[in-house]
Amino acid sequence: MKEALYYEKNGSYITCRLCPHKCEIINTKSGRCFTRKHVNGNLIAAGYGMVSALGLDPIEKKPLRNYYPGSKILSLGSYGCNMHCDFCQNDTISQSKVLINSSQTITKSFFTPQDILNKAYGQHDNIGIAFTYNEPLINIEYILDIAPLFKAYGLKVVLVTNGLICQEPLANLLPLVDALNIDVKGFSESFYKKLGGDLSTVRNTVETAATYCHVEITALIVPGENDDPEEMEALTDWLAAISPKIPLHINRFFPRYLMYNKPPTSISSLKELAAIARRRLQYVYIGNV
Repeated sequence: MKEALYYEKNGSYITCRLCPHKCEIINTKSGRCFTRKHVNGNLIAAGYGMVSALGLDPIEKKPLRNYYPGSKILSLGSYGCNMHCDFCQNDTISQSKVLINSSQTITKSFFTPQDILNKAYGQHDNIGIAFTYNEPLINIEYILDIAPLFKAYGLKVVLVTNGLICQEPLANLLPLVDALNIDVKGFSESFYKKLGGDLSTVRNTVETAATYCHVEITALIVPGENDDPEEMEALTDWLAAISPKIPLHINRFFPRYLMYNKPPTSISSLKELAAIARRRLQYVYIGNV
């Protein structure tokens, strides 16, 4: 078992300090993310090395459109997430509490950091590793062990994340990261609270990451939830103040997980929001159409 980082002991419970939830976890229980577990006075990174998906993807699928376009990257997913969006587009992995060996559900395999490097090194057109599919930051210990191995071989380290992480672990991680796609769920604090997140934390992650490495942003547009043109205007004004060159991916929602009662986002809505974003940003892409 791998001991987790970023926690403190408080009598009979442990306080996790990785993300702003600061879960207080009693013995044998896990935090909101499902992967950080209290075991007899220590916080264990229960998701360490647990891989549910591993395969070579086009970099554009992350999505990263302005970072080594035309290349491929080894994509790795585990399980769990520290947000719980009703419209999650990858819920079978990100909303799983455990991975079960079964042909009818997600399977898990254990890979050491060296195993992952061996899978990646020498693959044709592969530029590195992308931690993706579920929320990678909840397994920060795994990333911190893998990233230096990849950097030593000149390979890139990419994160596809919701950006919900406290400042200290973020500052320790970013020097090892080459590119991020950060999913900004919306641009109101009330909407983030519905999803179990915190907009101010995500804003800090974007602003901080942009000073370290290449950053692209994804906005999944859910009808009636975060598709207000004024909200898109506020989002793009904020991004443009950081840098008008930050690429924005405006993606289409499809009914999934707990939100089958809504239709897919209309193409006309995506185009309208993209037109607003292009007033301030140089690179705006419409995806999943």
